[in-house]
Amino acid sequence: MVRPYTDADREALWTLKRGFETGLGEGTGSEDKQAAYEAKLDADYRRRWLDWVDRCVAENPDCVQVADARGTGSDDVDGALAGYVFVLPESLAFVWDAAVLNEVYVHPAARGAGVADDLLDAALAVARQQDLPLDRMVLDVDRENERAQTFYERHGFEHVGRGCSARDSERASGRRRRADCTAD
Repeated sequence: MVRPYTDADREALWTLKRGFETGLGEGTGSEDKQAAYEAKLDADYRRRWLDWVDRCVAENPDCVQVADARGTGSDDVDGALAGYVFVLPESLAFVWDAAVLNEVYVHPAARGAGVADDLLDAALAVARQQDLPLDRMVLDVDRENERAQTFYERHGFEHVGRGCSARDSERASGRRRRADCTAD
């Protein structure tokens, strides 16, 4: 069952967020990448991220949705939640003039049970409620995360470009030029 996040979910949401962040570095890059993602997850980052969640939820109570672990068919899920999805509130989505899927994560033990599908359906419902200039949802997927790319393609998402970090841009051109690192 997918439902809006509540304060009672705070600790379980943080556990999932840690899984999301450490999963970004796991299997999609070097050991340095994984170490960098793990290192940032200190007490200060935890406090700041959960405070940000609270501010976003105060603006739109539906922007963070969680999936209960019950009914996933797995007893190996740590905590009461199997996953979460975070759609930026409308005021923050104006950066893209479209709904922004900030994060979606499913505990590894709950994968393959339809949890991600249900979370994405909830995210799309939140996006439809937003009054934005463009009728679309944007997101960022690590180019090495084939599982995620396949998931979004299965749901009708299309690859529209390739972004890179300033570090990549500097390496490519010798100076910071974001326009040089986006290609259609």
